[in-house]
Amino acid sequence: MSTTSPQPVTAPAPPAVPRRPDLFAALLSYLVPGLGQLYQGRTGKGVLFFVGIYGLFFYGMYLGQWSNVFLADTATQNPAWQLPRWATNLYNRPHFVGQFWIGIAAWPALWHYNHDTANQDRGPVNNRHDFIAKFEAAPSESELNEMQRDSDKHWDLGWVYTVIAGALNVLVIYDALAGPAFGPGSEGAQASERKAAR
Repeated sequence: MSTTSPQPVTAPAPPAVPRRPDLFAALLSYLVPGLGQLYQGRTGKGVLFFVGIYGLFFYGMYLGQWSNVFLADTATQNPAWQLPRWATNLYNRPHFVGQFWIGIAAWPALWHYNHDTANQDRGPVNNRHDFIAKFEAAPSESELNEMQRDSDKHWDLGWVYTVIAGALNVLVIYDALAGPAFGPGSEGAQASERKAAR
């Protein structure tokens, strides 16, 4: 008859200390996708986010002739209820709400919104072919109408890509804010518990 020794009863492990949000890493990932993850030492993830999201965004810009990330001042021609001017312009161009989250790459649109004359003819359609001018230019209403009328659907597809890239970067920002996710008992969770206990 074999006797087995009783197994010792172990107390359940205390719950892991919740991570504090990393606001600085989230800000970095807003400015440049993946930069917050690089700051946190998650190099593979940071490079993946940087290449994937910027690749999607700039391919969308290329399809849109480098003119589809803009915020036009359309409040006078198309007023929306009794909204303030800036809210009316966002209402008339909701695409920019998604594009804004790509970070620094969308800032030239804000600069031109605040400094350029509304509906001024400018951009790659009017013989401005140098690379920097294409980034700095916002299309006028006549240019937009010409692109819609005379071109295929690449321009439309381009702004869809830029909006999707901005929306995906919201997830990247959250990943940087909340940090890596580990399952119970994983090595990463134990390491983070040890780090939090110090």
